[in-house]
Amino acid sequence: MINKITEQASKHRNLELRTTAELTRIINDEDKTVAFAVEKSLDQINRSIDAIYQQMSQGGRLFYIGAGTSGRLGILDASECPPTFGVDDDWVIGLISGGDKAIRKAQEFAEDDPNQAWIDLQQYAINDKDVLLGLAASGTTPYVVAGLKTAQKNNITTVCITCNTGTPLAEAADYPIEVIVGPEVLTGSTRMKSGTAQKLVLNTISTSVMIKLGRVIDNRMVDMKLSNHKLVDRGTKMLMRQTGLAYDPANKLLLKAGSVRKAIIAFNG
Repeated sequence: MINKITEQASKHRNLELRTTAELTRIINDEDKTVAFAVEKSLDQINRSIDAIYQQMSQGGRLFYIGAGTSGRLGILDASECPPTFGVDDDWVIGLISGGDKAIRKAQEFAEDDPNQAWIDLQQYAINDKDVLLGLAASGTTPYVVAGLKTAQKNNITTVCITCNTGTPLAEAADYPIEVIVGPEVLTGSTRMKSGTAQKLVLNTISTSVMIKLGRVIDNRMVDMKLSNHKLVDRGTKMLMRQTGLAYDPANKLLLKAGSVRKAIIAFNG
């Protein structure tokens, strides 16, 4: 029997009787503990990053699978990699139980199907060059657990992020990450601290991997896609700092080159 810390009763009682100020203080105080919980898992996170980098540096892809909040967080992180780091849309892929319609509306019982994750992954021809990262605060979601187990049988590197210890999901992961944030303010509402923890870890993983893959120069997103005026302006100012050019010539060079990195290369001849 797994001791699900994520399901333990909240230490805060009679929430419906609290004032607004009391509610926000309670939630904020609990949220403050999440980063410290992540800190305790940094060794696990480091090992996972190195494993993912090893596979991706050899042409592998990174897949996220999850259900509910966890699935949506994976999709969010995956969708932000192309515009931030200029990578192809099919290099980091997020999948959620119940399919894309589950992104906006919960698909009841979809997460209980132990076979669907592998079916979903087969649509992308996942193989032993890739990495599969499973997200489940509980560590018991059948869709995610079975997906990782099948991936292991097919010699695919597996990683997981969970907020309980000793879970089936961690057992199915070559590189488990366990971030223990404790009971939620609302008992069992893992979209709160557990969701925040997963988001922080995903940010850390994807950003660190992309830096190691050379998608960043110094502290700048030199490969970001110039998909709106704000990003063109940001890119222009990056180029100004890097080259000493004034705004207008830097902007002209950036638009001609198509990215900050290419503009720097063009400037340096």
